[in-house]
Parts: sequence; C-alpha cells; structure tokens
Amino acid sequence: IVMVTEGDQVFPGDVLARIPRETTKTKDITGGLPRVAELFEVRKPKENAVITEIDGVVSFGKDTKGKRKVVITPQVGDPREYLIPKGKHISVHEGDYVRAGEALMDGSPNPHDILTVLGEKEVAKYLVDEVQQVYRLQGVKINDKHIEVIVRQMLKRVRITDPGDSEFLLGEHVEKPIFEEVNEQLVGRGQRAAVAEPLLLGITKASLSTQSFISAASFQETTKVLTDAATAGKVDNLLRLKENVIMGRLIPAGSGLRQYRDVRK
Repeated sequence: IVMVTEGDQVFPGDVLARIPRETTKTKDITGGLPRVAELFEVRKPKENAVITEIDGVVSFGKDTKGKRKVVITPQVGDPREYLIPKGKHISVHEGDYVRAGEALMDGSPNPHDILTVLGEKEVAKYLVDEVQQVYRLQGVKINDKHIEVIVRQMLKRVRITDPGDSEFLLGEHVEKPIFEEVNEQLVGRGQRAAVAEPLLLGITKASLSTQSFISAASFQETTKVLTDAATAGKVDNLLRLKENVIMGRLIPAGSGLRQYRDVRK
C-alpha cells in the first residue's frame, strides 16, 4: 500500500509503502462462530467497510488528517464525501461508477448501514448469506429458512419517526403488526397515520423486548424481567408458541388453534 501521494515532500526515514501482513485465519467452525455471533447480535465490525449512500462517479479529494477523501458525485444532487484511514485498501478507482450500498474499502459493512441505505430485504439477504458462508466453509448445509426465521425476529420492530394522530411516542419501538393495525384504524377514521422506519435488533435485545414477559424471562435476565413485569402489572395473554410451551398449554398451531379446539371426532 503506497503511503504517499504525488507532490508530497518526504524526508529520510519516511515510509513510502507498506506491505500488509496477511493474518492467518482459522478456517474451522469454531473460528467462524464469533462471526455468527457478531451478525446475530448486530455488533459493529472492528474494521467495518464504508459504503456509499448514493449512486455516482468516484473521485479523490485532498487528504485530510491522515485520511483519504473519496468523493461520490451523482448525476443529480450534491456530492457525498467519505474519509477513509490511510493504510486501508480502497476498492474503487478514480472514474468508477458505484451504486448505493457498494463498499468503498475492504472489510465487512455495518448491517445498520445496509438497512439505512438499501432497506430491510437487502440487510436480511446480507445476514443470511454471511451466516451461510461460515457454515459452508465446513461443508455444513443449512436451509436458508432456519436463518430467515431468526432474521425476521430481528426485524420485527419499527421506530416511530412521526406519531401522526396515534398514541405512539416519537422514537418509540413498536412491533410491526401493532403498528400496521393502529394505522389501519387511523386511516379508516380519516386520521393521519403514523410513520416509522425499520429497526434491526440483536437477538438478545429482540428476545428481551418481546411483549410476552414469560417468553422474555425464559431467555436471559429472568429476575429483572419478572420484577419489571410485576411492578408494571403486566398481563401475558399467551398468544405465541414459546409462552404456551412454558405454561404447558396447547400451542396455537395446528389442532391447537382456537377454531379447532371444540371439534369432536
């Protein structure tokens, strides 16, 4: 990696170029599991790649504070500038045309950035592909549907950006079915619907933020969850599979559905 640019003044002893040391990476399943945990907990990668937010042509600006400036100029609108630390390998060249969501440097992008730029479908696809990649290294075949079930739970909430005429609060996290039901009622009454943006939660946070306190208590922080539920006087209506299994009731699926409970042979 060349550390200087044309026209720079150098002195004896200055580093002109650096050969990156290839770190040996473990290729077994145990070496890949931290990556799986990082994806499911939606942690920011240590050396996350910068992705462009707009389509446009790449150009390089003047370096500032030890960082290289990459400018993306769209056909219409204002250009966007991104600062990339020196020493990082930039994966685009002067004059390249890039599309929104493309990485400008080596590394793993932050899933939150993908959600903001490309939306829910693309971040879901990214998470499934990245998890599959870890298991495929060992020749382990997993059907996508198993990972998709987890990802769906990670994307089940939205953040309110405009409450409209609803009782939601600005910035409140709401489950999608509740959000959609309230908006249908508002539109039916001719009132202004609420507006929200998609939210990506790690599996721990998603599990603890579920409406059912019995389901949340079975996962982590049992004492805290039950104490908070008792203090708030919460009621669990046992609407989903997990809480019904815990309570030893019929699960609301198949013959356990309400409409089949009174069927006689």
